[in-house]
Amino acid sequence: MKKIWQRCLLTVLIGLLHVGANAQDKKDKEQTYIMECPYEVQNITPPQGKKVKNVILMIGDGMSLMHMYSAWTANRGKLYLDNCQAVGLSKTYCANRLITDSGAGGTAMATGQKTNYHSVGVDTLGHPLKSLVDLANAKGKSTGIAVTCRLWDATPADFCCHNVDRDKEEEIIADYVNSPADYVFGGGARLFEKRKDGRNIFQELNEKGYKTPRSWNELDTIRSGKVFAVPYPADTPIPSERGDLLARASLKGIELLDQNKNGFFMMIEGSQLDDYGHFNDLNLLMQETHDFDRTIGAIYKWAAKDGETLVIVTADHETGGLTLVDGNLKEGKIVCKFSTGGHSGVMVPVYAFGPGFQEFTGIYENTDIFNKIKKILEL
Repeated sequence: MKKIWQRCLLTVLIGLLHVGANAQDKKDKEQTYIMECPYEVQNITPPQGKKVKNVILMIGDGMSLMHMYSAWTANRGKLYLDNCQAVGLSKTYCANRLITDSGAGGTAMATGQKTNYHSVGVDTLGHPLKSLVDLANAKGKSTGIAVTCRLWDATPADFCCHNVDRDKEEEIIADYVNSPADYVFGGGARLFEKRKDGRNIFQELNEKGYKTPRSWNELDTIRSGKVFAVPYPADTPIPSERGDLLARASLKGIELLDQNKNGFFMMIEGSQLDDYGHFNDLNLLMQETHDFDRTIGAIYKWAAKDGETLVIVTADHETGGLTLVDGNLKEGKIVCKFSTGGHSGVMVPVYAFGPGFQEFTGIYENTDIFNKIKKILEL
């Protein structure tokens, strides 16, 4: 555990060095990436029925059309995302700024209300909002989230917690005790115990009936019940070290949630696309984007077999101002530039696969993603 924490800390420090010392050097300069080992992509036949029992919302944090087209080029013109049946565009601005963050952007999708920059799960006055996790639970459905970031980060908190400031990390972690989510997977164990307030959040979750596995091997043995899995002190490892962890953690959650005959709602996030966009690191950004695409493939395959599951893939905003300026499709080569170390204001894509996909064409507010899911699941 100590070595894992040291590696996580080293990753964070390297990232900070990227942002501080090197981001300005990288901005506006061309970076080249060649994918040495492209992966195969299968055509996935979508289900033909119309009934929607389950909804899986997949969020690529900071992901734009340019991210996906760059990833498509690097993988020689193939992505699992290409199996989607419909594409729309989402407007990402928040209540008090044109350029949003993951707090406000995720809250809009989770609750159907635009809120202030840096807020999570609350309205512009700071009042708690009901999220899709809350509403699906009230309808008798199971609910869950799986992310590659620390659980005090904005996007998972948008669906499970309430705070006017996403930087109040210990408060956000403590608020998970009040969430009805049945399955949670992510990083951030160091703020669950040895806290300034003396609380042990793992113990409190145990008392509420959750199993709290602290490793993948421990999680993998669980066959039923409520699960809160936090195997890492902070973020999960980088893509080359963690392998297909996001896909495995997501499918494990689906295995548990699908035991409910009433169905489920689940949010899955490819979290670290945002980090590598901020760092202006094209290499790691493409690794994370391809990992997210392979996770999309695993989820699409499960949904196609299930027949009653709608999968929506989108983003909360764009990060890095990524531009594809050159490349070679046959070689899997891309040449890109970043225009910022922060977020940009472009609309982001929304992809839909499965029954109900027709609802997601067109151009609409990010809050409409919530409204469409609410309508489809009759929440």
